[in-house]
Amino acid sequence: MAKKKKAAEKATKKAVKKAKKAVKKTKKTASKSKKAVAAEKPVKAKKTAAAKSTESGSDARQWAMFCHLGGLAGLLPVIPVVGSIIAPLIIWQIKKDQFPFADEQGREAVNFQISIGIYSLVLCLTCIGAVLLPVVVIFNLVFLLIAAFKANNGEHYRYPLCIRFFK
Repeated sequence: MAKKKKAAEKATKKAVKKAKKAVKKTKKTASKSKKAVAAEKPVKAKKTAAAKSTESGSDARQWAMFCHLGGLAGLLPVIPVVGSIIAPLIIWQIKKDQFPFADEQGREAVNFQISIGIYSLVLCLTCIGAVLLPVVVIFNLVFLLIAAFKANNGEHYRYPLCIRFFK
């Protein structure tokens, strides 16, 4: 019987040692996961800060997009040159009090279209204007579409080479 007791005690001691090792491994894993979670928290904070810079209202985003796309009215044969300025200006003036995002993006669209009009006028008055005028038109179309897509996603967009007449 003494041998059975000693064997049982040895088995119990081995089981206790295994259990202690398992507890230590669990603690190490838990501390590693806590460190990983702590490391992830700043990343989550950055994502929420980026999310705050976008506009959430679908109506505001839609009207902001319309302000940018209003610059395409200058390509219509009905109101050829001035339409690119008048259409965004009208949309902006109608919706600026209702949606702050549409106000900001409408102002940006009108400033860009006025700047493009000035650039086109200066090019037409110079000898090289006939060659570079299509470049300005393509520049206008590309950045107008980029701005419309960004506004529709709720992102604040600033045109390059834009003179800020309205601030």
